[in-house]
Amino acid sequence: MGRVVASSRSDGPKRAEERTVRLSEWCVSAPSGDAVSPKVLAVVEPVLAVLGAARDPACWVTWGDEPATRWGLLAPAPAGLVTLAVRVNIPQEGPRASGKLIRWSRVQVGDFAVEMQGGHRFVSASLEGVVLRGMDEEADRIGAFLRGILAALDGRPLPDEMLPVTASHGAPAG
Repeated sequence: MGRVVASSRSDGPKRAEERTVRLSEWCVSAPSGDAVSPKVLAVVEPVLAVLGAARDPACWVTWGDEPATRWGLLAPAPAGLVTLAVRVNIPQEGPRASGKLIRWSRVQVGDFAVEMQGGHRFVSASLEGVVLRGMDEEADRIGAFLRGILAALDGRPLPDEMLPVTASHGAPAG
């Protein structure tokens, strides 16, 4: 008897905390405005496009300890997971973004753990050596992002909210 896999498509809108976050939304909440200045995004977006991700992908951004200096990004693409390392300002050069595409068959996912205590949710996971940790609404966003990545790893389609958005309608392309 064959295995039945539930569809990753949803039957309606998701609560804001249950959906993934696009790069443009991360930029609004950036801890440093310089980290996502137009000059920085001018080097980030073309690298994402060359590697097969959308210019405004559903993604996870790791700001780290010095977001005004460097930050990282993980974004799904049809062929695999895009990882970007962004340097905000290299002396005499300006911003730099370097990235790579890791084929889905090679993406490494560590444990995905959830803890609930006193009405609060805590999530911890690792994806390509990057630790994702969050509480409550952020935990829900991590869960939504990882569910999409796990779907792609299993060969299932990415959830609608992780698909590229068309410029004219704001709806998933496809």
